[in-house]
Amino acid sequence: MTDTSSSPKQRIYALDPRLINQIAAGEIIERPASMLKELIENALDAGATSIDIEVENAGVKRLKITDNGHGILKTDLSMALSRHATSKIENLTDLEQIATLGFRGEALPSIASVTRMTIKSREMNSGQAWMVSSDGNNITTEPQPVAHPIGTSIETRDLFYNTPARRKFLRTDNTEFKHLDQVVRKMALSRFDVAFKLQHNGRVVLHLPSVPADDARRLKMVCGDNVPENSLYFDEQRDDMRISGWTGLPSFSRSQADMQYFFLNGRLIRDKTIVHAVRLGYQDVLFHGRHPVYVLYLEMDPAGVDVNVHPTKHEVRFRDSRSVHGFVFRSIQRHIGASAGEVGSLQVDAEQGAAAPRPINPNSQAGVPNGFTQMSEQSPIRYQDNSQIANRYQTGDRLTPNQVREQIGGYKTLAESLFRPDANKTSSETASSHLNVSLIAKDNRGDDAVIPPMGYALAQLKGIYILAENEQGLVLVDMHAAHERITYERLKSAMDASTIAQQPLLVPVTIQVSETEMMAWQQQQDLFAKLGLEVEQLDQQILVVRSVPDVLVNSDVSQLVRDVLSDLVTNESSNRIEETMHEVLSSMACHGSVRANRLLSIAEMNALLRDMEATERSGQCNHGRPTWVQMSISQLDGWFKRGQ
Repeated sequence: MTDTSSSPKQRIYALDPRLINQIAAGEIIERPASMLKELIENALDAGATSIDIEVENAGVKRLKITDNGHGILKTDLSMALSRHATSKIENLTDLEQIATLGFRGEALPSIASVTRMTIKSREMNSGQAWMVSSDGNNITTEPQPVAHPIGTSIETRDLFYNTPARRKFLRTDNTEFKHLDQVVRKMALSRFDVAFKLQHNGRVVLHLPSVPADDARRLKMVCGDNVPENSLYFDEQRDDMRISGWTGLPSFSRSQADMQYFFLNGRLIRDKTIVHAVRLGYQDVLFHGRHPVYVLYLEMDPAGVDVNVHPTKHEVRFRDSRSVHGFVFRSIQRHIGASAGEVGSLQVDAEQGAAAPRPINPNSQAGVPNGFTQMSEQSPIRYQDNSQIANRYQTGDRLTPNQVREQIGGYKTLAESLFRPDANKTSSETASSHLNVSLIAKDNRGDDAVIPPMGYALAQLKGIYILAENEQGLVLVDMHAAHERITYERLKSAMDASTIAQQPLLVPVTIQVSETEMMAWQQQQDLFAKLGLEVEQLDQQILVVRSVPDVLVNSDVSQLVRDVLSDLVTNESSNRIEETMHEVLSSMACHGSVRANRLLSIAEMNALLRDMEATERSGQCNHGRPTWVQMSISQLDGWFKRGQ
């Protein structure tokens, strides 16, 4: 017979409501900044156009937020502090297509459970404002009449006063206020039409008046003066999605990913699909180890995204992540491709204060004047059309290894023919002839001739740099980096224009895969075939690779396929093959481009300048280094103190 006298009567208990609220607060309220974020989102959902924030001791002692939104009804005030109560969703359909910033119904009761809270509000159609308060012990007062303009004020005091263990994890006031300041700035970037004011210990720290949606003044006030000056605005739409915002120039990059803001339907998110898509859009133009600067806005049907995957709502889940990834990636790539070959003045880098080119697009209608082609033909400076080498292989059906090698050989031959100094002249004679040809060319152009964006060559410096004159002043070009980009882009175009040729493996490669990887391969077999990979299933968890793209025949095939499968499992898409092929082409372009210490004639230098104007992303080589800088006449005058 079993003795049950010492057995517990009950193991599972219903938690106290106060403890439930504090547990919920632990998921949402980490510090004053996270509390402020929730309150600002509520104000924006209430239609506020002005938000004032007052904090003391970085919000730990006191935090007050006042908005001019539509207010809260007297009958709803007490309910607003109840768990699982919200005005933003009513049924499952609303939950599946959330169009507001807040919806969980957890923020106010969670905040009230760890602070002393007071809410004052006046609904827009009411002649009387009302107030309720909570002491953090799940006790809420009855609404009391109070004087207050239309809108809502929420004041919290003594954060974590009743949970001292949580309070110990807070940092110094300076650190906590930095987090508060960042929240206000991020929210201000999400809504340009809303005015924000932040006060700390009675001093106004940030005051942002409302501006139009595409007005760079808000960007300048939040991120700094040099951000809009080194960024380009764009707006692109495709069916049910629209992306707009500012992308920083590749030369205006940072050592950390600390100036990247992406908003989805007005909500700031940090999503791995989006981060990967934007990063991919900057490929080939960003220096290794650097991070782009951007402020981007994606608008789409709320039914196409699930924002209810994390209490802080930073993470989302797209219902068709591949479509979103492709749209963002291609939009950024097109925009960066159109802007990375731009010409402009010398600017200050994002962090170090180093010089960076500020562009004017030579490929745009504004950058290239009407009649530019005719002007080039009429100019006394002639140059060879070296695009014919790439064009020879764009007409065929396949690009074979021999053709690729022949194409690279063609570029080498072209480089040698274009950039070979006259063997019968000494270096000094060659340099002297450069200057004479330049002066004659300038005289023959006439006063009415339109100068192309990259200008006309003047001389060569140390066999490395080309000095050219355009309308703005002096252009300095790294000839190897520039020619490398031109060669690389033409190789990519030649490959994209043909079917990827496959090379059968002498010994097929077998790969042991997991069940999820096998499922990913089965769902994406067409992708492998499109990328030139012939892969078959041998057994339940074994794949065999029989053919690979020609240019990857010497790659680690097993690791490459594993990496692609890993991408497919994680992101439902993969650009691993294209990236690897581009790395090979990049290496080929580097070896096929003109080397340093080669003396060029004026005609040869102008040929390179004209090719730069016609090539996308010519502002950076394919390793991310800048290919040129522009120095304006005013900058030169300043250096030499002319007119002072």
